[in-house]
Amino acid sequence: MARNAASSFVIGSIAYVGTGSNSDNERLRDFWAYDPNRNTWTQLADYGGVGRNAAVGFSVGTKGYIGTGLNENGDRLRDFWEFDPTTNRWTRIADFGGTARRNAVAFATAAKGYVGTGYDGNFVKDFWAYDPAQKQWQKIASYGGSKRIGAVSFVIDNIAYVGTGNNNGLAENDWWAYDPATDLWIEKEDFDDDHAISRSYGVGFSVGQRGYVVLGDVANMATWEYNPATDTWEGLGNFEGANRQYACGFGIAGKGYITTGGSGSSRFDDLWEFDPANEQDDEN
Repeated sequence: MARNAASSFVIGSIAYVGTGSNSDNERLRDFWAYDPNRNTWTQLADYGGVGRNAAVGFSVGTKGYIGTGLNENGDRLRDFWEFDPTTNRWTRIADFGGTARRNAVAFATAAKGYVGTGYDGNFVKDFWAYDPAQKQWQKIASYGGSKRIGAVSFVIDNIAYVGTGNNNGLAENDWWAYDPATDLWIEKEDFDDDHAISRSYGVGFSVGQRGYVVLGDVANMATWEYNPATDTWEGLGNFEGANRQYACGFGIAGKGYITTGGSGSSRFDDLWEFDPANEQDDEN
């Protein structure tokens, strides 16, 4: 079903996508698995909590997690649920450690999931780590930049990269790296405003040693590649689908994928594959 502001995560070579809202702004609970090797979608057990959009998702090991967001009445949420693909079951875990919020950002490293920023009635920048082994949340260093909603993230070599979004309507183009070993945020090379890259509600994903930022609330269809080794950005080919925001993006086995999202009253259910090797060849 077409939707925007859905949530997603990847376990192994399978992507999982669900929740979100349709064109009638109904909050959804259905949940799906995408297998890129077969190019097939399989419907799974509905999300364990109430239908919601503007939630976040991440995976740690063999389990996936979705929580926060907005319910049917527009109430902000802080419940969190764990999905086990081997049993196709959802289990409620400890509520998010911070305040109930929407449009936060999430990522995961080898052992923990992380959720921060967003809107809880105010723009916020606090960050929290979830430890599945201890089954608890712990407050960590707040985001290095300003408060914001609608940011993007990806992880390369156990370092998380977070940026974009907006603070009280002001578009942000700063970029930060988080090292869980030191609990420190380090400022990196900003986006280049000359190319209209500042945006909210875009898509971020990593493939190999590169990260990618695409789409959002700007009329800029370029795919931007980040190289953490050189701390530099490069514009690649344009996204070939309809411009959109609130989409889901993920990387699997050397390729990136973008699905769902919205533009005005339109909602999308198409899926696009991005091959960085082909894009690089086009630029040379």
